[in-house]
Amino acid sequence: MNKVIIPKGLGNPNAALNVYIENIPPLEQYHQLNKLQAIMPGEIAQIAQLTGNHWRKIFNVFAKLCFELSPNQHTTWQALREHELLQQHSKQCLYFSPYQASTSTDNHAINIIVGRTYAKNLDLATQCHWLNESFAVNTKQRLIICPYFDYRQLSNIKITQLVQLIKQLS
Repeated sequence: MNKVIIPKGLGNPNAALNVYIENIPPLEQYHQLNKLQAIMPGEIAQIAQLTGNHWRKIFNVFAKLCFELSPNQHTTWQALREHELLQQHSKQCLYFSPYQASTSTDNHAINIIVGRTYAKNLDLATQCHWLNESFAVNTKQRLIICPYFDYRQLSNIKITQLVQLIKQLS
């Protein structure tokens, strides 16, 4: 019997885009999370200021992805990051708990596993069809494995490729 994991992370629990990441911001309040919680305005900037470049890059890449998916909602990806990303009214959720297909509550949501190594650790890499070295898809689970949310690994060109995959699954 599979162990049921209580979802924890940041964002809207009814999101259309669920992103699963192995890391948690190195701040006590996030390590103690035991539920999904929306980010408050200004919280992303605060996390980036307190934790440094690593989390700033993750949020920036996430915002660029969301902006390319819906460019008419905001004037820039920076505006999307500050005014929508992972907030209560957003369309995204960033999970710190592992993806489990059996506990997915929304069959219409797209699920993204950030990082090939994390996908392997979750035993998901073999359940997906690898399109190339960067991306894998499981259409039945509406699941995509993509490079880590970092400028070097998920460049603007690869963000565009990820957007195309998301649109194909939508």
